[in-house]
Amino acid sequence: MKPLTCLGMMCVALLSSAAMAADTVVVGSKIFTEGYVLGELAAQSIEAARPPVAVVRKLGMGSTGILFQSLNSGAIDVYSDYTGTLAEAILKNPNLRSVTEIHAALLKMGIVISAPLGFDNTYALAVREDFAARNGLHTISDLGRLRDSLRTGFSYEFMDRQDGYPGLAQRYRLGLDPAHVNRMEHSLTYQAIAQGAVDVIDVYSTDAKIREFKLRVLADNLGYFPSYQAVWVARAAFVAQHPAQWQALRGWENRLSAATMQDLNAQVDLDRRSVAQVVSGLRGSTVQTDTIAAQIGRRTLEHLWLVGASLAFSLLVGVPLGIAAVRYPRAGQVILTFSAITQTVPSLALLCFLIPLFGVGARPALAALCLYSLLPVVLNTFTGLRSIDPRHLENARAFGLTPRQILLRIELPLASPALLTGIRTATIVSIGTATLAALVGAGGYGVPIVSGLSLNDVPTILTGAIPAALMAWLAHLGFNALGKLVIPAGLRAT
Repeated sequence: MKPLTCLGMMCVALLSSAAMAADTVVVGSKIFTEGYVLGELAAQSIEAARPPVAVVRKLGMGSTGILFQSLNSGAIDVYSDYTGTLAEAILKNPNLRSVTEIHAALLKMGIVISAPLGFDNTYALAVREDFAARNGLHTISDLGRLRDSLRTGFSYEFMDRQDGYPGLAQRYRLGLDPAHVNRMEHSLTYQAIAQGAVDVIDVYSTDAKIREFKLRVLADNLGYFPSYQAVWVARAAFVAQHPAQWQALRGWENRLSAATMQDLNAQVDLDRRSVAQVVSGLRGSTVQTDTIAAQIGRRTLEHLWLVGASLAFSLLVGVPLGIAAVRYPRAGQVILTFSAITQTVPSLALLCFLIPLFGVGARPALAALCLYSLLPVVLNTFTGLRSIDPRHLENARAFGLTPRQILLRIELPLASPALLTGIRTATIVSIGTATLAALVGAGGYGVPIVSGLSLNDVPTILTGAIPAALMAWLAHLGFNALGKLVIPAGLRAT
């Protein structure tokens, strides 16, 4: 376990030094267009405040739970949220209706919120105009007439929140067929309804795509959805440490109308302008954005760090575990079983399990990647060593070689083809899996991929997907070249 301890200490040291390198403010955001816009607005407003402070953007991190946990742990300092969401999903008290009540409840947790920014972005259900006209749909209650055939496409968060589908179905007694209630990423629901794959989707009232896809928003005739007034949510420590930056954020209170917000979203979704350009236009300023090459370069370094750390873990821990599995058969079964079980856990689920232990950011992503890298290396080390002809080992012992010499000079060289294959597999799997690290604010190629999916922007997706594929291909070529150096010539020939 010494290599594991050393690696853990190294990771903690590097992360700690990076965190202390500069006095920075970390801005997060949710994973939909409006979240990106408000996150960028917060970042630019803080950057423009005096005294200056560096800003780190962690936009598109995920759902409400991840963002709030990030805020609570100090991984981020501020993000935008909505009063209804804070009351229902965070405080678990839907009776909290006013901003004052919500603020008082959050303050006990060391969290501060601003006054409303000026618009209410409530949940709503929408259908195509032609579908609504054909079936006489005007209110959510009208959907009950179609309960047996209605196909829905609801976002993951809407399906899981009590102020989302579960409570809505109960209030309106919809009784929809569970087989026709589909979960999907929010931005993709619009494509699904446009293609006729689903009949009804959940929307945000300020979504620009409502107009683009000619949807009819159904009236909430039973008044189910609470008020969702947009506010800044920040750590009290951030407010105390950076009062000028907090005041810069508060300068947007009561300044953003629903029409303004919908227009900002439209500029991103429909006009295909960058979020940074849209926000700078709102602020009446200019912003210097990184070139695509610079963005890819930064994401490459982040991705290499994630993959490199998991590769080091697989070498320092996976190989010794594989050797131990051969030397000690009973313990070996435990080692192989644990490695196999870890590999079967879905990557997103594993990240969620690790967040309570490591918080949000690079640490849970690194832990997940390290665990995923174990099985290929452990299994291939075990298989390679077990496949060695026992006569070679008998001859080595007859020549007086010590167990250490036998391992280093005989066993590992003979097992090197299988061992290198395991390390190659672990590395390439890590390159692909590391794209999910963006969902916990760890950066890497997943950032443009997640952003592009949320904004339905294929070129942005490709700026992450193509470099990731290229990195995997280069890794494959690199291991081919390495094999010619480390694998004995006789074994390469076979």
